[in-house]
Amino acid sequence: MSISSPQAQADTAAHETRSAHRPGQAPRNRALAAAALAAIGPATWGTTYVTTTELLPPDRPLLAAALRALPAGLILLALTRRLPSGDWWWKAGVLGLLNFGAFFPLLFFGAYHLPGGVASTVSAVMPLVVAGFGIGVLKVRPTRRTLIAGLVGVVGVGLLVLRGSASVDPVGIAAMLVATTLMALAVVLSKRWGRPEGVSLLALTGWQLTAGGIVLAPIALSFEGLPGHLTGANLAGYAYLGIIGTAIAYALWFRGIERLPASSVSFLGLTNPVVATLAGLLLLGQTLTLWQVGGLLLVVASVLVGQGRPARRRP
Repeated sequence: MSISSPQAQADTAAHETRSAHRPGQAPRNRALAAAALAAIGPATWGTTYVTTTELLPPDRPLLAAALRALPAGLILLALTRRLPSGDWWWKAGVLGLLNFGAFFPLLFFGAYHLPGGVASTVSAVMPLVVAGFGIGVLKVRPTRRTLIAGLVGVVGVGLLVLRGSASVDPVGIAAMLVATTLMALAVVLSKRWGRPEGVSLLALTGWQLTAGGIVLAPIALSFEGLPGHLTGANLAGYAYLGIIGTAIAYALWFRGIERLPASSVSFLGLTNPVVATLAGLLLLGQTLTLWQVGGLLLVVASVLVGQGRPARRRP
């Protein structure tokens, strides 16, 4: 048995250190960690359908939208004690309108006029819409890999949630397309504007939620009003949607927008219909067909492929 010299041991340790820190490995790991956290947002939104049908009062989509946005925004403002300044007053208003004030009502309208599968399939085009906005706003040209992954995601969601008897309401389709387009535009604008220096993600999320909630509250009270009484299940459902499904979920979603390419974060939205399907399977006693299992695998593959190399900046 031979004993290595101190110099040989030092050389071996240096080689192992270089191997463990290959160029590009650490940034790649950080990107995957950021993607995993950001995916919690749309994954949480996938439980909205089960929460709405099982816990919330029926036929009050505008009230549900307002109670998702405004209380959560006010709580975050109280915790962070930070208000916008300068041009971030109107930027927060624009993002709040796109993400909440306009998006939530259109989302609920589409959900009430379309089968859940059709609504989810329409929203699956978001990565392709983000790629289109990215060309004009961010001057980023999508890669062929991004476009192919986006198409695979649409096909996968279609197999996962569509039924042969699904009826199509053109008005509902239009509402979902507009809602998806607004959210895609919000992703691109958030990427372009970034975050004000010294402002936390919770504060930025609170600004947007409050702005959207201020728009939604009077509309909900005018058209739907408050229910005669609220049960414990109703309160639990609103609390879950407001705190977990909105305040925390959107803070993680905005963190992903900040740290990932716009094209990559848009693919994470495909986890929404996957979780919605699994929630129906586990909580509502639904079953999966062979075609749906294939669609589930396609969606997962699309999300993974979408986290590849970033798009190329257009000269």
